[in-house]
Amino acid sequence: MNEVAALNGMVIDYSNLIWRLILWFLFSLGLWKLGKKLRWPKRWMAFVPGLRYYALGKSMQYEKRGIICGILDVITIITGIVDAGPVETRADVIFGLVVIVSTVFTIVYSLMVYQRVNETFGLSKKWILLWMFVECIPALILGFGKKYQPVRYIDFSEDWEAGTEPTAIPETENLMKMGKVSRDGLSVRIKERKVRNLSTTRYLLKDISLDIPNGSLVLLLGGSGSGKTTFVNALTGYEKANAEIRLNGGDVYRDYAKMKYRIGFVPQQNLVRGSDTVRNTIDDAAEIRLPVVLSGKERNSRVQDVLDLLGLAAGADGLVGKKSGGMLRRISIAMELIADPELFVLDEPDSGLDGVIARELFTKLRMVADEGRIVIVITHTPDRVIDLFDKVIVLARDSGRVGRLAFYGSPDEAREFFGKDTMEQIVMSVNSKAEGGEGRADEFIRRYALMTAGTVSSPEDPEDPEEPEDPEDPEGAEGLEEPQDAAAYAADDSADTADTEEVDHAG
Repeated sequence: MNEVAALNGMVIDYSNLIWRLILWFLFSLGLWKLGKKLRWPKRWMAFVPGLRYYALGKSMQYEKRGIICGILDVITIITGIVDAGPVETRADVIFGLVVIVSTVFTIVYSLMVYQRVNETFGLSKKWILLWMFVECIPALILGFGKKYQPVRYIDFSEDWEAGTEPTAIPETENLMKMGKVSRDGLSVRIKERKVRNLSTTRYLLKDISLDIPNGSLVLLLGGSGSGKTTFVNALTGYEKANAEIRLNGGDVYRDYAKMKYRIGFVPQQNLVRGSDTVRNTIDDAAEIRLPVVLSGKERNSRVQDVLDLLGLAAGADGLVGKKSGGMLRRISIAMELIADPELFVLDEPDSGLDGVIARELFTKLRMVADEGRIVIVITHTPDRVIDLFDKVIVLARDSGRVGRLAFYGSPDEAREFFGKDTMEQIVMSVNSKAEGGEGRADEFIRRYALMTAGTVSSPEDPEDPEEPEDPEDPEGAEGLEEPQDAAAYAADDSADTADTEEVDHAG
């Protein structure tokens, strides 16, 4: 067999090709074993030029660099097989430049990916030298060496499909047919919230519809990854979804420039200066948040009202840095409350507080809601203050790992609907089995949608003719019940469960 062959003026070096094939196979074999440790769902990608770097990068949350490295990998392989021979024409010069540029960029981006591998396996930076000169050797060592295991990685097998395909629950479409949005209170109609990450579209939320009246203190429940933060961001307009959000008649998305001043948000962190007094801190917030048309007297009056409401007046002249954790949370709340928002959202305001202090804080939030505002709270310890809440929103991640509405109603209705005694037990019932939960999210999502369909008529059929009464079935429902509230629906759990499709949540 000839060592070289001509092809359209180019020269193919077969000895070089055979050597490269050997190195490619060894490197791919190492990646194939490495992919098992990194939980690739498609390990055959290790043998495909380009795709192997994409899979490697994606498994370590390095998808963008993995794609670039994969493209360069293909270019390098093609240019490496073909030898242009002596430089005689302009085409030869261009080909040579392509080879040089692609080689440089391949080295740079591949080293970035390899360094990520080192970090994932907890290796020293010296390993980068092995990757640089003979990449198949570290790939084989890490792939076949039993003592080398990832010290950190994402669950690639789950992340690959996470949120890419919402579970088919057609009953939830009825939630989006709840009629016109209310002009009083907060109306939420979220069709979907999705993001695109290069080649992948991920669904974060889907089919969430509810109406919250003014003067409500609302608990937002859900396990890790259920979409609580995404829901809050969509609600406040910080990250817009495919949705319609109305606050007392105002369109949050369309008129966001105006509506954002009617919404308050208190994060987990206390963003305050310890060297200021409490009064000066609230005064500064008032100067920033209140309309400039207000007189100094009106502004001072508003500051005093907020200090009185939150129990801060007595120590208003003390330094912020000297206050307790509970008082710091009240100060953070006061800084947002000074603008008199109609919607008030708080992310774990009781984090780090003991039971007594936490109850005092939530009692103040109850008073804030009683003034006609809507207050939505995320907390991981809800049961110690659940009696103060009017409503409970339960978000759950379906088997496709997309956030859905599993329940909205009063705390008593929630206990009846889920058949649980505490809010924490409710969260565990919708958490996946992999997270130590019961894995019943799809079941409750479907049941709540069916329950809501039984209490809300579809706007598409406002005047459905009544069916003739069946003497064998006086309710006219022949085997199909539509309970009118959460308690009634929960009472028929056994009948519904028989007709409900079970979904495996093990993975």
